[in-house]
Amino acid sequence: MTALLKYQRLECFGLWRDAPEAQLREVLVNFREASLILADPKTESALSHWSLPAVERLNPGEFPALYAPGKDALETLELDDAEMIGALETVRGALAQARPRPGILRGSFLLGGMALVLVAGLVLLPDVLVEHTASVVPSATRAEIGRAALADLSRVTGAPCSDPAGQATLNALAAQLFGTAPPHLYILRDGPAKSVHLPGNIIGLHRALIETNDSGEVVAGYALAEAARAEIADPLIPLLDHAGLRATFGLLTTGALEAGAVQDYAETLLLEPQIAVPDEDLLARFAAASVPSTPYAYAVDPSGESVLGLIEADPFATGAPRAVLADGDWIALQSICAD
Repeated sequence: MTALLKYQRLECFGLWRDAPEAQLREVLVNFREASLILADPKTESALSHWSLPAVERLNPGEFPALYAPGKDALETLELDDAEMIGALETVRGALAQARPRPGILRGSFLLGGMALVLVAGLVLLPDVLVEHTASVVPSATRAEIGRAALADLSRVTGAPCSDPAGQATLNALAAQLFGTAPPHLYILRDGPAKSVHLPGNIIGLHRALIETNDSGEVVAGYALAEAARAEIADPLIPLLDHAGLRATFGLLTTGALEAGAVQDYAETLLLEPQIAVPDEDLLARFAAASVPSTPYAYAVDPSGESVLGLIEADPFATGAPRAVLADGDWIALQSICAD
């Protein structure tokens, strides 16, 4: 707490990239009590919010310093301001000391378990090897694989829409719907699927969801439903099934997926039938996010017959406590593909 109080209201300029393929953009970096706020220097409107406890340094000891808002995050921030770097390193050090540290014994068990798995993987069914590999892949590797899959998906759907103001609104919507550690939302330009999810907490949403609707309830509903599907079934498993046993075994033994392993995965992903999510699960998510379920239900089935449960049990049938997106934000989001 002392470290946080010392650096409150600290500001500097930095270079921000909201996705690996995006161009660097100058931003105003504001150090706050629990977060970093990245804002447009001209308008001072917020472009992104980073939780301080989640901030990770990607290049320790190097300069300029490179940070990300989490291990599996796609955003990066480059800083050359010594005072801001010192503030972040001080706070990160204080938080690291407060975290529990895994012991040597735990590491030994993990190494021993890995050795057993390597032997068993040679004789057990491929499904077992795939499922176990997916269960031990760390979040940073998942994020890397997810980015590779997103790049392959872009080959079919086109590069995700990336207008800065629209993407900032989309990021804010993700934080509003999911709270801490929200998924990375992207608007896809084309393709047969209205929504997809990838490893690394990535969700793709078809541009039609924002261009053919009058408000944000439908796109918010699809994001909530897709996040539920990602929790029901690990998205890394079908990707590894596509990559094959050799690539899966290589990932398990080396910690990296071989180049080209996700090639052509997009066609499989886009044509795969979507996982059914129980109404009870969806309704609970809509209620927690203050999003009415009826607009989403009618977007899925205009007749309403197959989604009657979502319509009749809408937690906000008489009106949500607030609009999913303010009018200005909705206009910004609808223009995200105008980049």
